[in-house]
Amino acid sequence: MSIDTATGQEAPAQLSSERVKDIFSSIAKKYERFNAVSSFGAYRTWLAGMMKQAPIGASDDVLDLAGGTGDVAFAVAKAKHPRHIQCTDLVDEMLDVARAHFADGASGEVPIDFEVVDAQNIPYADASYDAITMAYGIRNMPERERALSEMLRVLKPGGALVCLEFSTPPMRLWRALYGFYLKHLVPFWGGLITGDREGFVYLSRSIKAFPDQKGLAELMEKAGFRDITWKNYTGGIAAVHVAKKPEA
Repeated sequence: MSIDTATGQEAPAQLSSERVKDIFSSIAKKYERFNAVSSFGAYRTWLAGMMKQAPIGASDDVLDLAGGTGDVAFAVAKAKHPRHIQCTDLVDEMLDVARAHFADGASGEVPIDFEVVDAQNIPYADASYDAITMAYGIRNMPERERALSEMLRVLKPGGALVCLEFSTPPMRLWRALYGFYLKHLVPFWGGLITGDREGFVYLSRSIKAFPDQKGLAELMEKAGFRDITWKNYTGGIAAVHVAKKPEA
C-alpha cells in the first residue's frame, strides 16, 4: 500500500515522492542550518546515540539510505571506521552537499560512494551489506512496507538496520508541547532559514502522521526483521530503532 506521507492516508506513491524531491532539492544548501537551529543542537545527541547503538564493525560494508547531506555517513565513518560506505538519497542536490563535505575530508580515510537511489527500489544485490543506516528517511517514503522489504533483502543474514526517526513522546505534557512546536515553530524556522515555509508545514504534518515507536517496530517485524529494539531521545521526540535480519 502507498500513502500520502503528510496524512498517512492511502494515496498514489508519486504524490509524496515528487513532493519530497521538490522540497529537498530546493532547501538542500540550507538543510544543515535548519537542523541545527530547529533542534537547538539536539540532533547531534541523537546522531551520537545512533552511533552508540549501531552494531557496525571495521570490516563492514554499510549502506546509508536517505543519506541527505551526509551527516550519518560521516558519523559512521568517524565512529566505526567501516571498510566502505554507500551513501544514497532520492535527491541529488542533497548528495551534492555531501560530496562537497567528502571532498573536504569529512570521512577521514573511509571510502564513501554517492548515488541517487530510491530506497523503495534499491538497485543492489541480495545480501550485499552488513548494515544499513537511515535517518529521517522512512517517514518520507509512501511505500514503507516495500522499502523495509528491500532493506531486508540487501542485508546479509545477521545484519542490522539502524534507523533514527522523529517519534512520539510518551508523556502527555511533553507530547502537547512538542505538538505546538511542530505546528508553529518548525514552519517558522523553516521559512526563516530556507524561505520555504510550506515545505516545513509538510515536515510537521509528516511527523504527526508517522507511527509511534511501537508502530514502526511493528512495520519492521512485518517486513521480516527480528530482535527489534528502540531507544528514545529528548523525551521521545526522536527514537533510534535497531532491527536484525535473521541469521537463516
